[in-house]
Amino acid sequence: MSNQARNAAKAAKSMSREAMYEIVRSPVVTEKATLLGERNQIVFRVAIDSSKPAIKVAVETLFGVKVTAVNTLVTKGKTKRFRGRPGVRSDVKKAYVTLADGQSIDLTSGLA
Repeated sequence: MSNQARNAAKAAKSMSREAMYEIVRSPVVTEKATLLGERNQIVFRVAIDSSKPAIKVAVETLFGVKVTAVNTLVTKGKTKRFRGRPGVRSDVKKAYVTLADGQSIDLTSGLA
């Protein structure tokens, strides 16, 4: 683990609960995301500036599970027309969170 990753993990552990809710915005409920649930993976929309260590700590703390890996991607916003005028949708960052064997998150029950 590099020094930069170690420092990011240390800063992430001292986050407030409110900051964790800012990082993990919402679960992604699509057909692909539901199929990944069978492989112990959950998909979340996250803040565009959040790091992998911060996402890992936030998910582990909020849901009480053990995370083994976090993969992220940024979906670039599409150019669309709104009332005849061009506009751009916002970029969205998604995190694919892999849980340890035997761990699961029930997205239908909500947070405690």
